[in-house]
Amino acid sequence: MQKLASRILLVVGVFVLVVAGMLISRSRAVRVESVEPSAAKADLSIKEVQLEEESGGVRWQLKADRALVFESEGRTSLRKVDLKVHERDRSWTVVGEEGDLFQASKNLEVRHNVVVTSDDGLRLETSVLRWHGADRRLWTDAPVRILKPGAVIEGTALDVTMADEAATVRGRVRATFDGSQR
Repeated sequence: MQKLASRILLVVGVFVLVVAGMLISRSRAVRVESVEPSAAKADLSIKEVQLEEESGGVRWQLKADRALVFESEGRTSLRKVDLKVHERDRSWTVVGEEGDLFQASKNLEVRHNVVVTSDDGLRLETSVLRWHGADRRLWTDAPVRILKPGAVIEGTALDVTMADEAATVRGRVRATFDGSQR
């Protein structure tokens, strides 16, 4: 009888240890939540979006694999953003994994693996890039890398004002010039 009681106690003890171990491991597991907005909460979901506009001598074309329109927020969430901007004397392409277009202001934010290329060989890489239409200002507070034939410039932020045609790389700046391009 005592052997049976010992075995039952041993089985209960092992069971308690297994359950406690499972609970502890689940409570310490990293939970990952999607930051992507839910299509179910959107007012409208569109696949393969293409928008075009021309104003002030500048023409832009925005393409995205998917757009989720949130009317109450005045925002459209974009997936796989591809933006082409054509000015009189130059063209730019901006790509990123996701972004937001603010409907009233037409301000734009592009995020994750953002790459800007121009037809004159300039390339800009960052994790987030914002456009403020009213001020004609392009900026980021994220680290930025600018590549041009013969030069590499890295900084912790960038501010470009189109009206002044001025670009400022901020923070700890590092520039490398190879001298082969003049």
